[in-house]
Amino acid sequence: LYGPPGTGKTSFGHWLANEIGQPLLLRKASDLLSPYVGNTEKRIAQTFQTARQDGAVLLIDEVDSFLRDRTQTRHSWEVTQINEMLTQIESFPGILIASTNLIDHLDPASMRRFDLKLHFGYLIPDQASRLLRAYCLKLGLPQPTPADIELVTHLEASTPGDFAAVSRQHRFQPFRNAAELLQAVVGEIDHKRTHLRRIGFQ
Repeated sequence: LYGPPGTGKTSFGHWLANEIGQPLLLRKASDLLSPYVGNTEKRIAQTFQTARQDGAVLLIDEVDSFLRDRTQTRHSWEVTQINEMLTQIESFPGILIASTNLIDHLDPASMRRFDLKLHFGYLIPDQASRLLRAYCLKLGLPQPTPADIELVTHLEASTPGDFAAVSRQHRFQPFRNAAELLQAVVGEIDHKRTHLRRIGFQ
């Protein structure tokens, strides 16, 4: 699963595991990476073994931390970690979901290990309007006006994560209507754009 942050990749893993009635084993880069040589490989192997034993769907978030292009590595231990991850993926009999925001950074050999590559993009107009209505209902706000719907369907680069973030803000500074909720969503989008420009993306 690949695409921008907040587009629902991790949530999809939870949904899929629930739909097929299997437990979900979620591991992030911070769970697996170790400062000690050899420990990361051990953690990777243990994670796959636990998923086998539990019959769990294994979701590895930020998989680019382990499967970066080997031509870009600087240390031998980085290549060892990549090889361990590739070996485990190849022999894993269950369902593995790997998510990344940086698919262009993955090692070419890793791409052959995945049967499906699914892109999670920004919300399309119909999705954005339905999500706005759902959050208004969830937060006890009046349903959006036609003007609110017009605005939300023209938002660029909005994600489910943006709506989730502003719904948490509602606990501290409650919104009175859909328009105020939407302004907060616009603020989240602007914050993302500012951050991307600051680190060199257009």
